[in-house]
Amino acid sequence: MPDKNQKSSQESIGFALEYIGESFKEINPWNNFKLLGSNLGKDILAGMVVAVIALPSAIAFGVGSGLGAVAGIWSAIIGGIFGGLFGGSKIGVSGPTGPTMIQLAAIMIGFKTVEGSLDLTTAFSIVFLSGLILVVLSVMRVSQLIYFTPYSVVAGFMCGIGVIVMALQINPFFGLDGVGSVKDAIAQIPYALTHIHVDDFEIALPSLIVLIIWPFLKSKVKFLEKIPAPLLVLLVATAAAQMLHLDLHTVGSIPTGLPALHFPNLTMMEKIFWPALSIAGLVVIDSLLTCIVADNVSGEKHSSDRETFGQGLANMVSSLFGGLPTATSTLRTVTNHQSGGRTPLAAVVHSLVLLALVLGLGPYAEQIPMAALAAILFKVGIDILDYKILKVFHRLPFTDMLVFTVVLIVTLVQDLLVAMAVGLVLAFFRFIQELSYAYQHDAAYLADMVDEVNEYVDRDIKILKPNGPLFFGSVEPLSEVYRNTAAHDFLIIDLDAVSFMDLSGAYAVEDLVAWAENKKRKTVLSGGKPHIVKMLERLNVIDEDRKREYFPQLEEAIAYARVSETISNLDDEAEQTTILRME
Repeated sequence: MPDKNQKSSQESIGFALEYIGESFKEINPWNNFKLLGSNLGKDILAGMVVAVIALPSAIAFGVGSGLGAVAGIWSAIIGGIFGGLFGGSKIGVSGPTGPTMIQLAAIMIGFKTVEGSLDLTTAFSIVFLSGLILVVLSVMRVSQLIYFTPYSVVAGFMCGIGVIVMALQINPFFGLDGVGSVKDAIAQIPYALTHIHVDDFEIALPSLIVLIIWPFLKSKVKFLEKIPAPLLVLLVATAAAQMLHLDLHTVGSIPTGLPALHFPNLTMMEKIFWPALSIAGLVVIDSLLTCIVADNVSGEKHSSDRETFGQGLANMVSSLFGGLPTATSTLRTVTNHQSGGRTPLAAVVHSLVLLALVLGLGPYAEQIPMAALAAILFKVGIDILDYKILKVFHRLPFTDMLVFTVVLIVTLVQDLLVAMAVGLVLAFFRFIQELSYAYQHDAAYLADMVDEVNEYVDRDIKILKPNGPLFFGSVEPLSEVYRNTAAHDFLIIDLDAVSFMDLSGAYAVEDLVAWAENKKRKTVLSGGKPHIVKMLERLNVIDEDRKREYFPQLEEAIAYARVSETISNLDDEAEQTTILRME
């Protein structure tokens, strides 16, 4: 017959196997594959639009990372295929993003060859290891924590992204070179308005007007429903520019050819683990935030664990082809949805189009006007804004208004991930504050709580009843309730209504006992759920050497208190001894 340790070990193994089985069931991509072909025409057209949108940014991110334009393009190709087929959002489109590019560039400052160039082996080993870490995180199922993000944080994040996208298109809309920040874009508005490049503006303005009125046109003309407005704008704008011989800013030269393969060197684990972990964490946050935005625009619900798994595979394969870290891109994802994409096929098509461009079709895309892209992205920025919350902004509770506003501002002036962190911290403290006052702690004389009253004794016995979770955010109201109570000689702390207790709560109970006893008040504990009593025993708040300080039932504590108070009020020492013997 197995002993207790063996049985416990078997139970632990069984739980672990069940947990891993559930994890693999969650990250299973079969549902993604089943969707392919269910929205065939619109997904293909949407993928083509997203590819054109993704191309300039992929090139820019590759150059900005220091690894070259080809690194950006191949990470977009790999990210779209693996992030799409194995990811957790039906409309998510993955590739290089601003945060991941900046993070890798910063890390690689410390990894250079003797000649001063970037150590490519180290760079791509870091990217590969970050992908491997993401796969492990997906099996551990920690990604589901993203579901606890408050709506005020998500709304502020979405509106911030929308404003950023629109602001960064102001210069290209007027035919000027783009800028890198919202601050610079706003500062250059007067210059842009007085230095308009007419040919670019003549393409951008009609393109934006068509995009804005397209929903109205579709409602009037049925066959237009099957035509994505962004693709139509790109085709017409490019054709018009060629026929009219307009002098325009275009997408420009596209790197072509297959990349060299880069295999990871994991013998450097000690020096690349922490950089890889930082990139993995950034990818998780960046991707899952985008998935929440995708949920809002599509009405679907993503799988966070599968999304993390898909990004892990994408990063591992991207490193082999010399690509940057990948994450789900908000801009490409929302553009995909606005263009009619509804399944992972759109992300795959986006990658295949980019692959075709780098394998020889690049010259056909080099003439696409940047002004048309600016109009499409400006409309995407308009659509990203969270109008649900903007309509009722003036009626929001103050704390939600504060969180939304702070996240929006920090997103604009600082960084998307910093904004997320700030928003979560504010929302967390707001939640703790609300929770701490949601449960009213009670303190009353025993005489006011029982039918049969011994006026002489019960008026000296106070019962303090903490209510709800007793944790670091709720201990101060409990202390305040007790310290404001009227005089008494005996205190019973009844823990029956405490649902949860952390270390702060346990020590708060101990401090209350110490404070009461310092006031010469006899104090005992009673009741409490088994896990709470066990915690108090482990921390010696309930001390087995002083058994009378704790009673499992409130009635026992009351009986003990009454006897004690009766004894303390007797003048005759013999009578005290008699009662003690009876007890």
